[in-house]
Amino acid sequence: MSDTPPERGEPVVTPVRVVIALCLFAPFVALLWVGSYSKVDPTFIGIPFFYWYQMLWVLISTALTMTAYQLWQRDQRARKGGASK
Repeated sequence: MSDTPPERGEPVVTPVRVVIALCLFAPFVALLWVGSYSKVDPTFIGIPFFYWYQMLWVLISTALTMTAYQLWQRDQRARKGGASK
């Protein structure tokens, strides 16, 4: 195996990129699996589960997207810093 960096354009799968993908993929799985939340109980301050579960995922999705973005920025900085050495 060679220690040279991969050529530009060649896809690289790293643990950080897998975490980024999971952060972006999790909301889709959670919200497309309707059978897991298509019920009324438990209610939260009078709001049926079906609605507050989806609203909760809006906040969770925002946090996961921010996390993915920050990880991506850190990964890009590390790749640029490693390429110049």
